[in-house]
Amino acid sequence: MSFVEYSECIQDSDVAIIYLGHNSVMPVKVQHGAQTQTRYGVIRHSSDLIGQRYGSKVTCSKGGWVYVLHPTPELWTVSLPHRTQILYTTDIATITMMLDLKPGSIVCESGTGSGSLSHAILRTIAPTGHLHTVEFHKQRSEKAAEEFSEHRVSHLVTVRNQDVCKDGFGVTGVADAVFLDIPSPWEAVGHAKAALKKHGSQRDFFRCFYCINGLKKPDGDSNIRVETFGRILPSTSRCSHRAAPPGSCWSSGTETTQPHVSGTTSMSRQLSQELMIHQSSVAWDNLKLPWRLWWTVKLQDAKHKMNQMRALNGERSVNTRSVSIPGVT
Repeated sequence: MSFVEYSECIQDSDVAIIYLGHNSVMPVKVQHGAQTQTRYGVIRHSSDLIGQRYGSKVTCSKGGWVYVLHPTPELWTVSLPHRTQILYTTDIATITMMLDLKPGSIVCESGTGSGSLSHAILRTIAPTGHLHTVEFHKQRSEKAAEEFSEHRVSHLVTVRNQDVCKDGFGVTGVADAVFLDIPSPWEAVGHAKAALKKHGSQRDFFRCFYCINGLKKPDGDSNIRVETFGRILPSTSRCSHRAAPPGSCWSSGTETTQPHVSGTTSMSRQLSQELMIHQSSVAWDNLKLPWRLWWTVKLQDAKHKMNQMRALNGERSVNTRSVSIPGVT
C-alpha cells in the first residue's frame, strides 16, 4: 500500500480507510492479530482485512458492515489525526493548480502541520518529484516523518525541524514552487526566493487580511510580481424560514419538521424520504427567503413515515400541529 501507488489487496502493515458512513471514516493500521472497534462491532484484522481486496464490504461482529478503502490524500484529509488546523480538498485543489504542480516538480512547503496538503502534493509530484517540508515544532515534524514512512512516501519527502523564517528550507535554487502557511510569511520571502529556481512560483496561504497587508517585496527585488487571489466559500447556514409547494402546509412536531400535505396532488403522491422543494413555488416570494435555491426535508424514522402516510390520506399527523403559510392555499 502506498498513497501514490494503488494496491489490489490489503496486506499486513498497510494503512486502510474504514468507511462507516458519509461523515464517518477512520484510518486503521492493519496488523496480524489486531482488532478495531466500531459502532457496528469488531473488525478482526487477520480474518476480516488481510488478503481482502480494497473496496470490499466487511461484516463486523454485530452484523453491521463497513467498506475498507484504499487510502488517498482526499480520504486522509477527512480522517487524519489533527495536530493543527488543516487545509481541505477545495483549497488544496486551488493551491496545486496555482502552483502548477505536476509529476517531477520540486516543492518547498512550510509548515508541515498535520500533513493534509503534504500528502496531496506528494501524490501530484510522484514518482520523480520531491517535497521539502519544514516544521518548527519538533513533535509535529517527528510525527509527520513517521506518517510519511507508514504511508510509504518517505522517498519523496524530506522533513526538516527548523524555523523557516530564520533558517530557510535548507535548499537553494532547486524548487519549482514554494508554499507558505505560517503566521508571518513576509519574514520567509527572502528564503523562499533563495530556494526557488529562476521563474519559480511562490504561493502564500493567508488566514486573515492582516497577513496580506504584511506581505511585501524584499528590498531590491524589482523583478518579483506580487498578486493576491481570494475565494469566497458559499454559506450553508440554517434559516428559520420555510416554504412548501402549493396545496400544502407545514406540520411542526416535537422532534423534527415535516411536510403535512392535504389532498391528492401529484406532489403529495411523490413524497419520499427526501423531499426537494424548488424555488419555483409562489410561496418563496411571500416568505422573502434568502438566495439559497434548495431546501431538503428529511423524514428519518418510522413515526415520521407513518405521519407521511396519514398526510397522504388527509388525516392529521401524530403529535403535530398545522402551521399555515402565507400565499399557500
